[in-house]
Amino acid sequence: MSWPWDEVVEFTKAAQGMGCDPSGWAVQVSSALAAHGVAIPSPELAQLLASHLCWENDVPLAWKYVEKALAANIAPPMLLVALLSVRVIPNRHYKPVAYRLYLELFRRHAFSFTSQIKGSHFKKTMASIDDILHLSEKFGVQACEPGALVVEYVFAILWQLLDATLDDEGLQEITPVKNPEWVTKTQDMEIEGEVALSEKKTEYNEKLQTLNTIMAIEVVWHFLHQKVISKLLSLARENMPSHWDAFTHHLNLLATSSSALRNSTVSPEKLQFFIIDTSRFGREGKSRHCHAVSTVVSSGSLTSSGGHGPGYSNCSLWIPIDLYLEDCLDGSVAATDAIEVLSGLIKALHAFNGSTWHDAFLAIWMASLRFVQRERDPLEGPVPHLDTRLCMLLSITTLSIANIIEEEEATAIDVVEPSNQWKEKTSVGRCRKDLVSSIKILGDYENLLVPPPSVTSAANKAAAKAMLFVSGLAGGSGHPESAMNDKTVNCIGNMRHLIVEACISRNLLDTSAYYWPGYISGHINQIPRALPNQVPNWSALMKGAPLTSSVVNALVATPASSLAELEKIFEIAINGSDNDKVSAATILCGASLVRGWNIQEHTVRFVAKLLSPSVPADYAEAESHLISHGPILNIVLTGISSVDCVQVFSFHGLVPELAGALMAICEVFGSCFPSISWTSTTGEEISVHTVFSNAFILLLRLWKFNHPPLEYCIMGDEAPVGSQLTPEFLLLLRNSRVLSNGKITKNRSSSEPLSAATSSSSMQPIFMDSFPKLKTWYRQHQACLASTLSGLVHGTPVHQNVDVLLNMMFGKFTGGSNQTIVSGTSGNSNLSSSSGPADDISSRPKLAAWDIMEAVPFVVDAALTACSHGRLYPRELATGLKDLADFLPASLATIVSYFSAEVTRGVWKPAYMNGTDWPSPAANLSSVEENIKKIVATTGVDVPSLVAGGSSLATLPLPLAAFVSLTITYKLDKASERFLNLAGPALENLAASCPWPSMPIVAALWTQKVKRWTDFLVFSASRTVFHHNKDAVVQLLKSCFSAMLGLSPQIPNHGGVGGLLGHGFGSHFSGGLSPVAPGILYLRVYRCIKNIFLLTEMTLSLLMASVKDIMGTVVSKETSEKLKKTKYGMKYGQVSLAAAMARVKAIATLGATFVWLSGGSGIVQCLLQEMLPSWFISAHELDEEGGNGGIVCMLIGHALAYFSVLCGMFAWGIDSVSVSKRRARVITSHMEFLASALEGKISLGCDWVLWRAYVSGFVSLVVDCAPSWVLEVELHVLTSVSQGLKQLNEGELALALLKKGGVMAMGAAAELILASE
Repeated sequence: MSWPWDEVVEFTKAAQGMGCDPSGWAVQVSSALAAHGVAIPSPELAQLLASHLCWENDVPLAWKYVEKALAANIAPPMLLVALLSVRVIPNRHYKPVAYRLYLELFRRHAFSFTSQIKGSHFKKTMASIDDILHLSEKFGVQACEPGALVVEYVFAILWQLLDATLDDEGLQEITPVKNPEWVTKTQDMEIEGEVALSEKKTEYNEKLQTLNTIMAIEVVWHFLHQKVISKLLSLARENMPSHWDAFTHHLNLLATSSSALRNSTVSPEKLQFFIIDTSRFGREGKSRHCHAVSTVVSSGSLTSSGGHGPGYSNCSLWIPIDLYLEDCLDGSVAATDAIEVLSGLIKALHAFNGSTWHDAFLAIWMASLRFVQRERDPLEGPVPHLDTRLCMLLSITTLSIANIIEEEEATAIDVVEPSNQWKEKTSVGRCRKDLVSSIKILGDYENLLVPPPSVTSAANKAAAKAMLFVSGLAGGSGHPESAMNDKTVNCIGNMRHLIVEACISRNLLDTSAYYWPGYISGHINQIPRALPNQVPNWSALMKGAPLTSSVVNALVATPASSLAELEKIFEIAINGSDNDKVSAATILCGASLVRGWNIQEHTVRFVAKLLSPSVPADYAEAESHLISHGPILNIVLTGISSVDCVQVFSFHGLVPELAGALMAICEVFGSCFPSISWTSTTGEEISVHTVFSNAFILLLRLWKFNHPPLEYCIMGDEAPVGSQLTPEFLLLLRNSRVLSNGKITKNRSSSEPLSAATSSSSMQPIFMDSFPKLKTWYRQHQACLASTLSGLVHGTPVHQNVDVLLNMMFGKFTGGSNQTIVSGTSGNSNLSSSSGPADDISSRPKLAAWDIMEAVPFVVDAALTACSHGRLYPRELATGLKDLADFLPASLATIVSYFSAEVTRGVWKPAYMNGTDWPSPAANLSSVEENIKKIVATTGVDVPSLVAGGSSLATLPLPLAAFVSLTITYKLDKASERFLNLAGPALENLAASCPWPSMPIVAALWTQKVKRWTDFLVFSASRTVFHHNKDAVVQLLKSCFSAMLGLSPQIPNHGGVGGLLGHGFGSHFSGGLSPVAPGILYLRVYRCIKNIFLLTEMTLSLLMASVKDIMGTVVSKETSEKLKKTKYGMKYGQVSLAAAMARVKAIATLGATFVWLSGGSGIVQCLLQEMLPSWFISAHELDEEGGNGGIVCMLIGHALAYFSVLCGMFAWGIDSVSVSKRRARVITSHMEFLASALEGKISLGCDWVLWRAYVSGFVSLVVDCAPSWVLEVELHVLTSVSQGLKQLNEGELALALLKKGGVMAMGAAAELILASE
């Protein structure tokens, strides 16, 4: 070593020889270094001392010099300890005294960071330590920041000591990893020079080695509990999980197998508890957002921010699930997968509420059961019914839970390294066990489990299946009715039996559930002699029996019980004879689709596959291969046309795939001339027009075709959820799934994988350009909605087709008269008597469907113009339009789009509904008005008066009058149902866009035709009260918050879910038509409110107003007297404030759910980037009264934090992989706003207490509930926010934020920890 270090070495040797005092040695060395301009602490001195000591000068005085160098801070302790560790630990068995002295140095100086972190050579020192211990290589973390290297150093040095201890007791050999991370043994060549020891010396060394092992254990234990060290190690746990798992495995091995541990001051039980509790390692006791609240309330007075005040229902904290389920029932079709949405919602609420999975699963089961119970006796009308609700409970909910369990168990297995297999046993299965316990406890809620009348038989069969299994008579039957009859088995089932069967079918439970106490109630009267394994008809099918009419009827009415049965019937539908194909398709669209809850996820895919038959390999025909599949396509199209079936496909996320298949069918069959036809097995003739119409109408029901494109062009992502659905968007979703490994959707926790038949459809992306005819119609449709009709040129084929259709529709009325109907704007089409009526089917136009669809807008325009000018009577108009719709049912869609556009233009004169020219609503109008007032009674909204003075004054816009007259000409039979399913919602939307009281008049007209639809029609009419009245919407929202809190004077209840959503609706309740709960009204109204921004602002305002209401009712009412007494003031004040906080959390949850459902991720982005920052910057008067002003501001701040974080969680989830790239951008933007405000770059107008509560609450919630968000925020933003939090005396929260920032923030987090040492 060169000068001046040669001088230091010589001086040290001389001092050592003379026995110089360590203090004097240190002074001389320090002076010599200063004289040569060497900065201290000196890394070079550390290296010199380590080389001098090991091993030529391994004497006590040399160790004292080392200790004094560390104490005097002339050598960096961390570097010197690292140098000694790689020399001493491997030689500890041969140098036990040196090891003992090393442990003493370790205890005193290994983690003395304060004097080093501010030194000029700190970065150089840490780089040297990295080279010595190979930290970056071993941990795989390229830590360029000193703070990150400190974390690695602490972790490595303790781990090295731990492994040495295990090696001392021979435990290193039984670890799964045979090559330990750290060198704990000497190499043979290093010990050749050892001198043989005497027997006495050997005995002394062995004793000292044992004591050293004990001391090493105590040193490790000491530092694991040292505050700064534990915080640094918590960073290792966060950012090096696999290494941390290996470390804790070694700790566990020490705790369970070490004899030295039992002779130390550390108890094995404490060490094992520490290992189990490593999930909380380095954390303060409470979750941060709980602590932020409890410090304001009182220390220890509020154990959880979600704590429930006296009498407050826990269900309120899970109300987003109830609201989402009900929102799915508004009849709109969603392109998203309800399974994914629901599982994401459950995960978000599980994290937000800090609950166990048991509580989360119990909440989703109870919400789904309430969802079913609200419609035990469903309304009649073109709306989703009980089957849709049962699908949500028994299929979607079950599959959502399966997703969560599968994800949890896969994550647990992924993080399990070979070195810590012990952890797998405790991790895998925990979530599944919570599911079991949640279903067990469902039995305590008997009222929720009572099956609706139409489901009683299925519930009884599920219970009987369990009874037969327990009795040993089941034989594996999937159909218990095969082994029982009314005389043999008497068993009463409930909804829990159906839930259990749904879970068993997806491998979430096993048949041990049948043995749960109280699960079976009933008895077997006599044992049948024969117990076949399956229902005879399904059994016959599986054995290859032919599909006779009786077998088909039975299988249509009985759901399949297994995937094998579905695959069998699908195979017949693909490869059977023509008749068998039709029969098999009929079976697949029967009970197995609607009520085959246990296998529904497979059924929907089989059915969707039938709509996209593959092209045969040897197919060489010019026409499309789809033509030959006409009969089976028609069977499927009619079989899935019901409202409930469409909702089932929507819930399972198959709308994009379904749309792609329907577009292809429409393109092909709409281009064919009607000469192609088939005869069904029932003798009915099926034309290409029939197939086209069924496909086209079903396609249009998948998107809001009759809504003006202006709605989503202006509002973009902030438009009402669902209004963005267009054919292009559906194809985009479909193509994205095709490109994602060609899978329609992943297999969701099924015991058997999806068969090849259903695992994929067409593997090629498709675009609107693939369907030129459909694209042409769609462009015409958009043009019709956007502007008045134009473009009809005289003499063109389109004009000729218009004339032909007008003659078909009105020739019988104009024959023999001088009336003329003008077609379009290009000329006249005179229907003279020579044209003659067109009643003969054979004389109807032989046009392709697309040619007819292109002409329909001009036909309807000509007819409506003729009627407005008196050249066509209203009844003739309705009859003619009905003839057109009967001729090509798909034309109904274009009629709808034309009327929807024209009614908004205001150019048509009103139609007087006088009973002469147009039908009169007079007979029912007053009762409709009375019922509307009953329905909205819970909101406190005044209903404007309807038409007074009789029917002569009732008017409707002409397009609406024409359309309602057309719809009431339909018969309510099975054949017309699929067309009314399109026309019904269109009529409601059309009437809602017209001035009041258009919809009540429509309802009055329809109730005259269909009495049993009265409840549905009146409810539809009541929704329009809110469409054009901003004040009514505000009052509705306010009533929702009041009902939730139990403060509504119109609803005598205790608030929560029951007050918000009620328990059902309809005239079948005692006392006649009942009021509708405000939450249900809001969910059925908000889609028609165009200004989502205003809706969100109102929600924000009502949220803050509700906080003040809570303080005025909960705290003041309960404690106004007791708070005056010193003895009771503190106690009751804490309880009341805890109750208030629970309600604040509940209403914030409600507000966030409303915003998310109403505006989707777009409005959430606007909220976080614009609305909330603007609100905080603006000045506000909160009307604080009395001495509770500060508490009110604090509660409002926390309410806004709950609200904003929940909005983000609902919109983008909390998974590490976001469903949208928007999440990172929005969260970063909001964090930047927080940082700027905390740094004083932005002046705030809100109360400081409120702002502080919001900042601490928001960051706490993000850290605790959505840590994946932090990883997406840029490091400089995180450090800015953390610095601002430190200024607010929120040091722990500042550290928690950086800890969740990943490896990139580890250095900054470590420096924050060291700065607070």
